[in-house]
Amino acid sequence: MAPRLLHQTDAPAGGTSCAAEAPAADMWQRLRREAHAACVAEPALRAFVAEAVLASPDFFTALAHLLARKLSAPALPAALWQECFDTARALNPGIAAAAQEDLSAVLARDPAAENALVPFLCYKGFHALQCHRAGHALWAAGQRLSARMLQSRVSEVFAVDIHPAVAVGRRVFIDHGTGIVVGETAAIGDDVSILHQVTLGGTGKERGDRHPKVGDGALLCVGAMVLGNVEIGQGVKVGAGSVVLRPVPPGATVVGVPARSIEGNAEA
Repeated sequence: MAPRLLHQTDAPAGGTSCAAEAPAADMWQRLRREAHAACVAEPALRAFVAEAVLASPDFFTALAHLLARKLSAPALPAALWQECFDTARALNPGIAAAAQEDLSAVLARDPAAENALVPFLCYKGFHALQCHRAGHALWAAGQRLSARMLQSRVSEVFAVDIHPAVAVGRRVFIDHGTGIVVGETAAIGDDVSILHQVTLGGTGKERGDRHPKVGDGALLCVGAMVLGNVEIGQGVKVGAGSVVLRPVPPGATVVGVPARSIEGNAEA
């Protein structure tokens, strides 16, 4: 069975619990409280934190302003990127809630995340994912040059290269981010965790639908490569440095080159 994939332009699934939604709903107020505390504790950063968080009226406005500044370059000023994020939000208002859910996922899964403010300001895996959500909204609306320029700049700045056509689910956690590559026809489900140097790529022998489909709750560990139009089932764990060339059934853990189930099943 193909993994259930929630396109990021869709509404949340009806089965999402109120408990899961609550952290995202409260995230903006939490972020503001932590920003106020940081201004008191670290006066040297007061002006930066105040502009990055406290000067904005809502979570996504603050995030877009922060990302636009990080992506800026002499030929690509912050105002250009700000317009891209504003357009993406107008095209798909759901990306604002998705961003808050992604930050909640960071707090839930990263033991190094002591608060919400540090990942919001500093985690490039989180930043790259939010840029991708904006780029995907632009791509879906036919603004493909803008989407590809955003992809290119994100790759340069954050070392994360996700094609803007890729559908990404909710509450996704990209840890560190460095070296991640995701090809055009890949898809990523809800509650997926991806560590650095992961590749969701093609084999070089196919055209058309040629990239992996990652099911809900999967964990792709450091340096894992999943190649070809293969399905990674719900709750699958792919071990560090593994190379997956075949479908992996739900709940399995696979390791090695080529990857094999640790329960002794056939190679994946």
